Amino acid sequence: MGSVCATVDGNEPIDCDEAFDLWCETTEIVRQAERVIYLIGNGASASMASHFSADLAKNADLHTQVFTDISLLTAVANDMSYDMVFVAPLRRRLKPGDMVVAISSSGNSPNVLKAAEFAASQKATVVTLSAMQPTNALRQLGTLNLWLPADTYGMAETGHAAILHYWMDRVSLQHR
Repeated sequence: MGSVCATVDGNEPIDCDEAFDLWCETTEIVRQAERVIYLIGNGASASMASHFSADLAKNADLHTQVFTDISLLTAVANDMSYDMVFVAPLRRRLKPGDMVVAISSSGNSPNVLKAAEFAASQKATVVTLSAMQPTNALRQLGTLNLWLPADTYGMAETGHAAILHYWMDRVSLQHR
């Protein structure tokens, strides 16, 4: 995973292997504490969030959740704003010690940014996956930030899928 650039607590550089070790160790803490991992994203990133939520629950025995209920999404978007589609349900569910995995190719999706900010304010672990500009806003918000130097959405999404598979495979093997 040498092409992944990682930082902790905003922008402190961390070696990629150390970053994945930290992510896996934190995931095990979440599992042992019977906390929840929320995965969020838009478009293809939302599909990845749903895919890996299912895989982590099935293969790694983790309690995961995504916000894919179309009635909830459209009600919040219509009645509040689209920027709040993740924050609104997180307000009712997120507890300290939970983890939020925020996926955004551009790293500038307002609804993902607001959710990451909210999760951090609630003492949740925030893991971000972003690409495009190295100075994107999401990359500054996480406890652990994984960034790809991808210039296109296709490359960003493909890279994020590989990163998520690597994480899921490691925590699944670790749990067996």
